[in-house]
Amino acid sequence: MDLPSAPPGTLRAVSRWQIVGLSINDVIGSGIYLLPAAAAALLGPASLWAVLLAGLAVSLLVLCYAQAASYFDAPGGGYLYAREAFGPFIGFEVGWMLLLTRVATAAALANGLAEAVTHFWPAADAGWARVSIVTGSIALLVAINVVGVRAAANAGVLLAVGKLVPLALFVAIGVFHVDASLAAPNTAPLTAKPLAEAALLLLFAYAGFENLPAAAGEYRNPRRDVPFALLTMIATVTLVYVSVQWVALGTLPDLAQSSTPLAQAASRFSGEWLALLMTVGASISILGTSSNTVLMAPRYLLALSQDGYGPRWLGAIHPRFRTPAVSIVLIGAVSLALALSGSFVQLALLSVVSRLCTYLGTAGSVLVLRHRHGDRDGALRLPGGALIPVAAIVLSLALLASAQIANLIAAAIALAIGAVVCALRRR
Repeated sequence: MDLPSAPPGTLRAVSRWQIVGLSINDVIGSGIYLLPAAAAALLGPASLWAVLLAGLAVSLLVLCYAQAASYFDAPGGGYLYAREAFGPFIGFEVGWMLLLTRVATAAALANGLAEAVTHFWPAADAGWARVSIVTGSIALLVAINVVGVRAAANAGVLLAVGKLVPLALFVAIGVFHVDASLAAPNTAPLTAKPLAEAALLLLFAYAGFENLPAAAGEYRNPRRDVPFALLTMIATVTLVYVSVQWVALGTLPDLAQSSTPLAQAASRFSGEWLALLMTVGASISILGTSSNTVLMAPRYLLALSQDGYGPRWLGAIHPRFRTPAVSIVLIGAVSLALALSGSFVQLALLSVVSRLCTYLGTAGSVLVLRHRHGDRDGALRLPGGALIPVAAIVLSLALLASAQIANLIAAAIALAIGAVVCALRRR
């Protein structure tokens, strides 16, 4: 008698350099096209050093994720680490917050893409044109992700290259036009308020890396390749951000007042062709980050479903494509509904606190997991023992203290709803 075959699992198809591309794609988004002006408005020329220091500070968190990722080859990311270190309830709450934020992000990015397109297609601002862009972008990314993780990874890498090329040209051409006096450090003292605002702005400009381990079940060698990708990403992104900030400061005298700083600076030193390329680059950046969101968000849902949260069919794997197709379509549908209704704005309030929750959860879990799994072959060992995780916890708590009361209230409501969902876990 034939035994019943096991249900298909996901396919380990994503290579090391594809993971690197995905990590860069998730961090460098449309924000880099607005960051130079926002940072300059708060800190002036000192924003150049602030961008560098923010990259170094975020490296503490990245190192925690790299160490935690070196212990596991299963999907879930921050949810998995918190669950293994602190139990199912804390793990679920972290995963729940991550899932809500990813869905809200997908909706916000779809609307952001429509806004970016208005620069060369004014009709996209409203009506059926806007609906078509929002619906078409989400549908396209859902289709790519359903077909296979390899196709999704290739699309992510292609979009990462597409967003890096305009930035590289901006720096490579602009470096010959920099006025050093414009980028010189400002000797005027800075007050606490702009420093606090700048800290949140700059540190979250580096956010997104926390989602990379979510799809570890489809990486060829996640315990080795995810830490490598995270460390390569933070070095690359810091270099890009500092270079772009320096060129923008040195080529655009009224940088702080600009609504399109990179395009305006590019038009000054290289003409309208580069300004147009920067505008196109902003659209590609949004689409690239949205692509990663549609890739990663269903993997949180998959991990939660496999652990008994929600109906079993959410964890179903497509027999042909070997992807969590049901979860992908569901995330796409919910994101589309939020994008068209505008109700994602309320969920977006969670983004600050939910990210800090997962940062705290992962940094704290490293303190526990390093004692349980630190002796595994190939496990990453951070210098200084517990020093880096403790510093990452202090950094996250400091940022949490700067969060607005509306963010904290939204997070408290979401956590309460999550506790109810957790209580309904399947046996």
